[in-house]
Amino acid sequence: MVDSRTCARREGDPEVCGAISDLLARIGDKWSLLIVSTLGAGPLRFNELRRQIADISQKMLSSTLKVLERDGLVERTVLASVPPQVEYALTDLGRELLRPVSALAAWTAANTPRIMAARAQYDARAEALSAG
Repeated sequence: MVDSRTCARREGDPEVCGAISDLLARIGDKWSLLIVSTLGAGPLRFNELRRQIADISQKMLSSTLKVLERDGLVERTVLASVPPQVEYALTDLGRELLRPVSALAAWTAANTPRIMAARAQYDARAEALSAG
């Protein structure tokens, strides 16, 4: 894990912290994770991808795909058809990202009951403090 101490030790490369922070923010956002996870099953056309990701707008899907393509995680292929169709797929780099994303999803699924119990305990303590 990279933290501020790691960045501080890399004074010779001041762009490292910014690059790490920028990329983690990008791949850690809701839509990017959902797109990468969904494309993990295989290439999809734009509208197929949109149907599989609930509540994403066309504009948000389009802009997120462009950023993921720019970062080298997704590739866009124009299919020779009438009308032309576009297909999106994970690159090798995107498939590498899928491994830790899948591990995080599995960890979340396994620990959701514990997290929900901790939240309930916290909220009960906070409510008791504010009431008393």
